[in-house]
Amino acid sequence: MKQYIRKADIILLIVLVIIGLAASAALSFSRTAAGADAKVIIESGGEPYASYSLYEDRTVVVQASDKGAYNTVTISGGKVSVTEASCKNQVCVHHGEISRSGESIVCLPNRMVVRIDAGGSEEGGGYDSVTS
Repeated sequence: MKQYIRKADIILLIVLVIIGLAASAALSFSRTAAGADAKVIIESGGEPYASYSLYEDRTVVVQASDKGAYNTVTISGGKVSVTEASCKNQVCVHHGEISRSGESIVCLPNRMVVRIDAGGSEEGGGYDSVTS
């Protein structure tokens, strides 16, 4: 009877699993914490709406282009959340808080995006952890 699995095959499998786990861990930890100059960028209808410091507490009501559509964005204690929205599904409200660079909250029905940019740039054209 032929032996199909050799010792080298097992070693190769173990090495590949270790490499995969290491790559996964590196990508998950590569997201940087927001620095002192971090900005909260709010876009509505695909256009820039406003930009605020992540560390300046405030509540902003974002009026969407649709009649009566709105989202309430709360910045508090270095965290951002959507606390109220006029959309039916409320996914953006249930999303919870974000506080790290690259994180975002999206409300598709009201066409609003809230994201954190650690560099303070409103351009958003930088590199992410996958392409750097």
